[in-house]
Amino acid sequence: MTETATDSAVAARYRDPALASLSATSSVIEQQLRHRSVRAFLGDPVTDDQLTAIVAAASSAPTSSNLQTWSVVAVRDVDRKARLARLAGGQAFIEAAPLFLLWVADLSRARGLAAAAGTRVEATDYLESTLLGVIDAALAAQNAIVAAESLGLGTVCVGGARNHPEEIAAEVGLPSGAFVVFGLAVGVPDPAEPAGVKPRLPQSVVLHHETYSPPSGEDLAAYDERLSGYNATYGLGGGWRERVLARLVGPASMAGRHRLRAQLERLGLISR
Repeated sequence: MTETATDSAVAARYRDPALASLSATSSVIEQQLRHRSVRAFLGDPVTDDQLTAIVAAASSAPTSSNLQTWSVVAVRDVDRKARLARLAGGQAFIEAAPLFLLWVADLSRARGLAAAAGTRVEATDYLESTLLGVIDAALAAQNAIVAAESLGLGTVCVGGARNHPEEIAAEVGLPSGAFVVFGLAVGVPDPAEPAGVKPRLPQSVVLHHETYSPPSGEDLAAYDERLSGYNATYGLGGGWRERVLARLVGPASMAGRHRLRAQLERLGLISR
């Protein structure tokens, strides 16, 4: 049997002999399997037409009760990208990318509707509504990522936008009741970038049937070995468990995000 494009993509995504092919597939699934983070970009711009198409795809994502509690800020200005890069952990690829999208959990529109109608929307003060905005923004952004990649562009999500949420909100003029959930650098990938498709946890770890089953130590160890091999290919050290434990060890590993609850409250997302 000859290897199909899907087989090749599955092999790269999992590096797991237990899942070497998919019986059900499509061109969309093949594209999603090939997803990788891109941190090196060519100088080509992202056009207005491409941006319009990307946001149209984002707008087509699910949204709870059609509330549409998200917005996106498109940043191309070189100086503003430099300031945002500094606030997001000094990540130079933000400056290099021709387009930086800030995905916003946005309760301000609903509050504006209430003010115009002379009423109140007290539910926006609760954690559930903050979660609605975060989920809406994340779903919209994932649609945008798939759309961008279908246009030949590359992306990388930037959680560092939550390092200094108040400063970033001020930089792009967000109203009370809105905050940046994460950023997304977008551009034409530089083919010379030393990066590939990073293997993910096996489905035996993440897929549960009917009830939750804790992962086996053997499955986690096997994944650690596969990821360590991938990392070594690109001059990186360590495996998955080591990374998880280091990243979640405590406030010192959170790049300032341990203060997020108080910052969100000051930004108008009370989250009771």
